[in-house]
Amino acid sequence: MCGRFFIALKYDDLKDAFPEFEPPREWQPRYNIAPTQPVPVVANDGQPSISFFQWGLVPSWAKDPTIGNRMINARGETLAEKPSFRAAYRRRRCLILADGFYEWRTEPGQRTKTPLAIRLRSGAAFAFAGLWEVWRPDDTPLLSCTIITTAPNSLIAPIHDRMPVILPRSAYAAWLDPAERAPQDLQCLLSPYPAEEMVAYPVSTLVNSPANDLPECIVPA
Repeated sequence: MCGRFFIALKYDDLKDAFPEFEPPREWQPRYNIAPTQPVPVVANDGQPSISFFQWGLVPSWAKDPTIGNRMINARGETLAEKPSFRAAYRRRRCLILADGFYEWRTEPGQRTKTPLAIRLRSGAAFAFAGLWEVWRPDDTPLLSCTIITTAPNSLIAPIHDRMPVILPRSAYAAWLDPAERAPQDLQCLLSPYPAEEMVAYPVSTLVNSPANDLPECIVPA
């Protein structure tokens, strides 16, 4: 799964990393993003802009928005089948911008888990494959999203049995196509990112608390 991530870029660095998308003026780096918080999203709505959506998908038919607390991730293998995701998979896809994510590794003989930051070896920012929805209980719509996960690569497998789908830039145009797309046209994009292009390193236990949104969270321990 992916339950915590970061995007530690300042405004100008974000523009350089994603020149095809316009950042919001209120942009601030984030070092410890947790579920239900706002996350940076590029939706397939035809607008080349970065917006903030709630992390945790709330389907349009939901009676209670707290359902999003349980829908921060969506398994790539079953998107076309699950009622919560199948319509969004066809029509409402998005990029969720990041430059790293966290997982916790169980160490032999220890009761506590070690937090790890996982990034691209190049240090470059990237985008998770996501889905988005709009929930309209009244005049104030709620925009929400989920991160798609897949089987782990060889770097992640000893740490966790799932990993987020990181899309290569060559896939952005297809994923952000506003037209309805058949699942069989997209499924090939939902594969593990190459392990040799990623690194994982221990970080401070500061990251264990979502209240700690600090640069120290991503510093190697």
